[in-house]
Amino acid sequence: MTVAYHRLFRALPTYRWWKPIVAAVLAVVLYLVFSNAFVLGVVAVLRAVGGPDAVTRVYAALQADPLDASEPLVMALTLGSIATMLPAVLLATRLAGLGGPGRLSSVAGRLRWGWLARCLVPAAVFMGLTVLLTTVVAPPLVGEAVGFGPVTTPPAAMVWSMAVIVLLVPLQATAEEYAFRGFAMQALGSWIAWPVVAIVLPTLAFAAAHAYNPWGLADVAVFGVAAAWLTWRTGGLEAAIVAHVLNNVVLFLLLAPFAGTPSSDGSPLGLAVTLVCTPLYVWLVVRAFDRSGVSRSSTGGLASVAVPEEARGR
Repeated sequence: MTVAYHRLFRALPTYRWWKPIVAAVLAVVLYLVFSNAFVLGVVAVLRAVGGPDAVTRVYAALQADPLDASEPLVMALTLGSIATMLPAVLLATRLAGLGGPGRLSSVAGRLRWGWLARCLVPAAVFMGLTVLLTTVVAPPLVGEAVGFGPVTTPPAAMVWSMAVIVLLVPLQATAEEYAFRGFAMQALGSWIAWPVVAIVLPTLAFAAAHAYNPWGLADVAVFGVAAAWLTWRTGGLEAAIVAHVLNNVVLFLLLAPFAGTPSSDGSPLGLAVTLVCTPLYVWLVVRAFDRSGVSRSSTGGLASVAVPEEARGR
């Protein structure tokens, strides 16, 4: 008897239909508490060091562009506050009696580090092709200049912003994966066995959580569907985490020198690149997964659980 990733909550002996709702409410409350505590802590230090004027300046920059590379503190506030989603989701899931972080990580009850490492090569190919098409190949085809434009970020700010990106983006991207591809998929999957629901609905929420223009939202949705499908297909978050972390780190680092280039400015060209590169990543991951011998479903500790027929081996 096997249980697919999106049905892991349902397989708990202590599962009740209302527990995912309790966990979702707790996660939202904890996220608001943690993220505000983080922001207030940073602001308190800033006020002590730079005074009220420094706080006012940072808040104004935050409202203008929450990922302004010329303001490292702005990037730290944005990425750090999103990263608090990770402890919020994990703690809420535990408090609601739906298991620990391992259940959200994969069907093995933990992050499968060996499999995660094997996703690095497909992700590197994915990002290499994305950068090549975005910066070199595609722009001349539509009459645009190659590259991103003139450097506008001061050197000192760029160094600090890049440090913030390298340190906090992996936490930010991982937090989003545990929330949208982890908890949301398993919550919906506990009520509805059909995996399409657990793949599509969290993707809509994931896209809506980004303040992007329509092209940017479509771009995020394409990635979200691919990440959710891979999570279901491979039985864990590893492939989604690797792609999300590498994508965000690389793109944020590339855009860091060009403060004033909004990350929300999606375009038909950007969407076309995503539609080309994302299926390639999916194919490479599935190819590697099928050769890895890693299981996509769970059998451990579920023998006493009655699992619906439609959830078996999916």
